[in-house]
Amino acid sequence: MKSLFDLTGKVALVTGGNGGIGIGMAEGVARQGGTVVIWGTNEGKNEAAVDRLKKWGGKVAAAKVDVSDEDVVKKETKKILDQFGRLDAAFANAGIGIRVKDMFDIKIEDFRRMEDVNLHGVFFTLREAARHMVERGKAGDPGGSLVAVASTAAIHGAARNEHYGATKGAVVSMVRAMAVELGRHKIRVNSICPGWIRSEMTANAQKWDKFNENVISRVPIGGWGDGEDFSGIAAYLTSDASRFHTGDQIVIDGGYTIY
Repeated sequence: MKSLFDLTGKVALVTGGNGGIGIGMAEGVARQGGTVVIWGTNEGKNEAAVDRLKKWGGKVAAAKVDVSDEDVVKKETKKILDQFGRLDAAFANAGIGIRVKDMFDIKIEDFRRMEDVNLHGVFFTLREAARHMVERGKAGDPGGSLVAVASTAAIHGAARNEHYGATKGAVVSMVRAMAVELGRHKIRVNSICPGWIRSEMTANAQKWDKFNENVISRVPIGGWGDGEDFSGIAAYLTSDASRFHTGDQIVIDGGYTIY
């Protein structure tokens, strides 16, 4: 009997999939037998991620992609379809953070760059995946899962993160609109809001004693989260077990936002 989360025959794209939350989600799909395609801007990290995922025995591919470039996203999505014939799930995880000393230090070019990657890049990625899923549905094979990785910054205030929080809040709203529009095609669309997770983006905060004492100490389940904590949600959202789950804002933060 097949597992409820068996992903044999399914193909998933994970942007920013070569580290942190991204590699955790990619591994969740690979462990259940799915094919995984990673997009990332660092070719060395892409190669290392492919080697790590191959141990699960499935098909893995990677490409150097800047998701803020609309034409590149279109081209690379076509390559996935040419190589694997389908795309069942797309995790728009790629994102950036730009450190500032306070809100008065936020430059408009920083704001625009963050929008380019964190918002426009998510839209380009999910739109092109959806385009294929709609056409596949018209041919008699409906369905698919689109997932945007937002942040708990979309839910609660974080000082010096006005530009970051704005992009993540917009992603959550955009996902809801997509869920309504694409529901008729049996395509589900959800967002994930991670809390404080170990990654390159949070490297400085991890070493900051005051931050750990005043912020991380408030996480009810205790400590920092890891990329591996997103393996299960990725497998679930890729699988048919989530076929009636759409328009949601899934918080994975160890309980931080409720305390």
